[in-house]
Amino acid sequence: MIMSFRDNLREAIDFSGLEQKELAYKANISLRNIENYLRANAAIPSADKAVQIAQVLGVTVEYLVTGIDTPAKSSARSVHGMDNETKQLVELLKKLPKVKQRIVIKNALNLSEILKEA
Repeated sequence: MIMSFRDNLREAIDFSGLEQKELAYKANISLRNIENYLRANAAIPSADKAVQIAQVLGVTVEYLVTGIDTPAKSSARSVHGMDNETKQLVELLKKLPKVKQRIVIKNALNLSEILKEA
């Protein structure tokens, strides 16, 4: 099944745990534009805006447009090349409601920072 820019963007946003307003701020794009890209009759951003969005989300523009990750530039959202335990963790995370996903991700990031200091 081929996904649209809108679907790929939605998936990348969901996986990132960012709110739309956070993405808009970090990509220096208006929230209204982000919302427009996610609507049913979605607008497609200009190339420069697509690059800004992709950089913030940690994916390639190619992924946003085609839904395909380039192996050399595999994104943070890709499960290719992960060991089985990591794949299991990602699958468990995907089963959680979005709000709980964000909590788990933020806690994991905090724990990572604590462990770096130890």
